[in-house]
Amino acid sequence: MAGEFETSVEYGLKLSKRIYYGKESATVAPAASTPPEPVRQMSRRSSTGGSGTDQKISYLPTAVTAYAVVSEPEAIDNPDVPSYQPYVHGRCDPPALIPLHMYGAELEVDCCLDHARVGFAGRWRVHCVKTGRSCDCRVAVPMGEKGTILSVEAEVTGRLYHSRLVKTEDAEELSKASKAVGGDGRYLKGNIYTFRIPQIAGGSMISVKVSWSQKLVYRGGQFSLDVPFSFPPFVNPIGSRICKREKILLNVKSGIDKEIAFKSSSHALMELRREVGKMGFSYEAEVKTWSASNFSFSYSVCSADLFGGVLLHTPFLREFEEKQMFCLHLFPGTNQLRKAFRKKVVFLVDISGSMKGDPLESTKNAIMSSLYKLNQEDSFNIIAFNGDMYLFSPLMEPATKETIVKANQWINDKLLVEGGTNILPPLQQAMKLLAETTNSIPLIFLVTDGTVDDERDICNFVKASLASASTGTSIPPRICTFGVGSFCNHYFLQMLAQVAKGHFDCAFDTDSVDSRLQRLFTTASSVLIANISIDFLTNLNSLELLPSSIPDLTTGAPLLVSGRYHGTFPESIKVTGTWADMTHFTMDVKVKRTKDLPLDRVLARRQIDLLTATAWLSQSKELEDKVAKMSIQKGVPSEYTRMILIYTDKGEKPPETHLVMEVFSKLNSLRSLQLGSESAEKQNIYLGSSLGIGFGNLVATARNIPPGTEEGKQPDAAAKLVNAASSCCGAVANRVCCMCFIRACSHTSKQCSILASQICAALACFECISFCYELCACE
Repeated sequence: MAGEFETSVEYGLKLSKRIYYGKESATVAPAASTPPEPVRQMSRRSSTGGSGTDQKISYLPTAVTAYAVVSEPEAIDNPDVPSYQPYVHGRCDPPALIPLHMYGAELEVDCCLDHARVGFAGRWRVHCVKTGRSCDCRVAVPMGEKGTILSVEAEVTGRLYHSRLVKTEDAEELSKASKAVGGDGRYLKGNIYTFRIPQIAGGSMISVKVSWSQKLVYRGGQFSLDVPFSFPPFVNPIGSRICKREKILLNVKSGIDKEIAFKSSSHALMELRREVGKMGFSYEAEVKTWSASNFSFSYSVCSADLFGGVLLHTPFLREFEEKQMFCLHLFPGTNQLRKAFRKKVVFLVDISGSMKGDPLESTKNAIMSSLYKLNQEDSFNIIAFNGDMYLFSPLMEPATKETIVKANQWINDKLLVEGGTNILPPLQQAMKLLAETTNSIPLIFLVTDGTVDDERDICNFVKASLASASTGTSIPPRICTFGVGSFCNHYFLQMLAQVAKGHFDCAFDTDSVDSRLQRLFTTASSVLIANISIDFLTNLNSLELLPSSIPDLTTGAPLLVSGRYHGTFPESIKVTGTWADMTHFTMDVKVKRTKDLPLDRVLARRQIDLLTATAWLSQSKELEDKVAKMSIQKGVPSEYTRMILIYTDKGEKPPETHLVMEVFSKLNSLRSLQLGSESAEKQNIYLGSSLGIGFGNLVATARNIPPGTEEGKQPDAAAKLVNAASSCCGAVANRVCCMCFIRACSHTSKQCSILASQICAALACFECISFCYELCACE
């Protein structure tokens, strides 16, 4: 999908050269009057087994962007200054995407704990479609670290749309009853959400508000935020008199009772307020061009020693869950003198056929970089698996330079992709290697891009193994999982990490496998306190703990444990654990009831993911319904809900969330009134399938389809010729170009000449069109 999207934008930029902006376009800067080069990115290419870096051009959005979806090139023109345009035969398949000119950009960010809620409001004009014609508009929303779309609002010429999350079965019923049109809501590469708004007239303004959640990255006592806010020059409106104002509002409510210190920012923020644990900033400026850099911000928690606290939250009225909520947070501090546990590490590497190329090469690089971070008192092993398994050594090996060099050679020689995926035998072997570990932290890092059919058996095996190991004096293995792409079952990997007190991460984009896998290793391998427990929780009337097994505290990230309870919470609790020198750790943590922190929304994404993994493992319909209700009430998508844009007339109040389900119960009785009574403009927009990541793809795994590959339709003859023209002739086509394609065809025909004319039009060439028609006449 991402590749098709980039191709469509590339075609759209070439088609936009047909637009004439009048005399004013000659007086503005060339960068504003012609589409410039898109963003160039460095990409590692390793499909041949080698390594190196090559430049590639990316047309993926780096900020919220709106596009005109153009299927008929002849509809492209300036709605204000019509110009003579040669008629163009044919259609664009897939449709071209022309980036719209943007007239407003406002950003609002609220940070709490390690969570950020981002809101963006933008205005665009359909500047590329002639008066009297209309087109669909696609909006792309790139998000930061582990981003999840939360809500969408759109206003177009009196039409208002507001997003609502509904249960899957209710969404299907509403789609049938109200004749909802498809909005093609989907993710590109995991962190770019796109949706479509239908039938917008040329020259119209479109206003869109979107919100999403993303995580703050924690390193060395410092939180950092990076929000996509880098706009390409071609979204700047043509004209020197157009006022462009950027606005940013930032609120930080850290959730901790300690001073926090501002560190850095990409934009010139002005401080509005500062309290203990809180900060507020704003930025507003009139600019000549929109921001060319992401909005980044960082602040530090001023504490050398580790500290923690408990936050309590009372649910609002009419919430389906009446239990109180709590969140325990422990921060490792910045004391570099604290000793971390020694490590015994086993890497489990998927070498099935689908890992060929970038996924495996990036995994190899990450493993070697991780091995060099080990100390000589640490030990390691590597197990590669497909249908079989291959061990670097029958025993754990010391992490000396000589052994690591041998491991590097073994990785290059033995890690060759082929075959299928079988996870359980290598996992069992890894746990045998790490049995009877007493004075080190045993770590298993599982890297896979596939789904297997015995995943529940694997989780149950690990549960049983850890239960028996907990009766002795040895430290049970921590299993850390890493998913590559969307074909693996992320909820299986999350559950496996959860039951084994490990960590989970993933990379939808193969270019980020190396960096994210290294970060996972750094976070999980720097354990300060192990075997953490909270002694008072057993005294509550009822308790739901998420995650169910409390992970270790590491230097790489704060520890957050949340849940719901019935009963009376004490004023302080006691947290216990084990230091790296095997001495006992104990700490009294104060309890505080929150008043102005949206703790339920901050924790919603985390809790929904953990509960979904539990529902998957237990196959509990009751738990699935609970997740769906939480998703709807907190406005956070899940695997069991769908998003719909509800149409309302301008000035009409959109329906309240808690009333939506009541409306759905009456849909059947209203069906006869709704069918046929709504115009195309007043239809609700069904944004498609689940906004979740799904439960893996057994078929794609069995076929060894590489991650990131979509099984789309085969391009037709016209698309193949346009692709060839794009790569062979670039952005300039001429008579020679047309003759090349006609001579290259197996048969010279009128159809081929028309295709050649389409190529010339798509490449913004007008001189050769008449020549193509001369050829047609000769036929």
